[in-house]
Amino acid sequence: MSLTEAEYIRTEVEPTGDDTDYVLSVRGITVGFGNKIILQDLDLDVHRGEVLGFVGGSGTGKSVLMRTILGLNQKRAGEISVFGHDLSTANDIERKSIERRWGVLFQQGALFSSLTVKQNIQVPMREHLKLSPQLMDELATLKLELVGLSQDAADKLPSELSGGMIKRASLARALALDPDLVFLDEPTSGLDPISAAAFDSLIANLSSTLGLTVYMVTHDLDSLHSICDRIAVLGKKRVLAIGTLDDMMKNDDSWIKSYFRGERALRRV
Repeated sequence: MSLTEAEYIRTEVEPTGDDTDYVLSVRGITVGFGNKIILQDLDLDVHRGEVLGFVGGSGTGKSVLMRTILGLNQKRAGEISVFGHDLSTANDIERKSIERRWGVLFQQGALFSSLTVKQNIQVPMREHLKLSPQLMDELATLKLELVGLSQDAADKLPSELSGGMIKRASLARALALDPDLVFLDEPTSGLDPISAAAFDSLIANLSSTLGLTVYMVTHDLDSLHSICDRIAVLGKKRVLAIGTLDDMMKNDDSWIKSYFRGERALRRV
């Protein structure tokens, strides 16, 4: 179901409210591939307006959980609720409405290589909305400005962009529909320290100014320190701990202690 131009504008000034303080709630999630169980009986809540950093060892299933929430992986058990709606019982129209309210930045950007940056940003608009080409061009321009890209990037192909520009263009596409919730998968991976810090600042500013809820899979200690309100730690197929950075620093779990108080972590103090 697409929205007309008038309906799109109306949704911008009259956003739908929800009764719950949780934008995302996961209960008893189990995910496996073949005979291998990746996640088992996992629970997680994400509060409205927070930046949640999601960490864990390599291969523990951080991205698997995110892709399961997005419906890209099948779960074997459990319930996923977004904006107060159980995704497993939502009909097609309800599912489309929910998906319109989230944006996704995948680890490698996942831009369409044959489309320009502007055309990539407009992909969600074409899927969910029914807008004039002129309005889509204007909105794409606004999204480029929002993520700090110059207008001459609009007509470039992804192959013509630097790594940092690809991340920003991908974020602009994630913000195309003015979402309430944004999923970020390793947003600073592959960036140099200066570019990574600038991207962290961008996420923090967008979260604050737009009222976004951010679910961020990351291994970047600097990101966890600088922009995350809470941190969830994945291990042993479930969420081992969730809380502030101070909570993580006090946690006595061996992996959490090594991650947050190990030699590499202490070098940044």
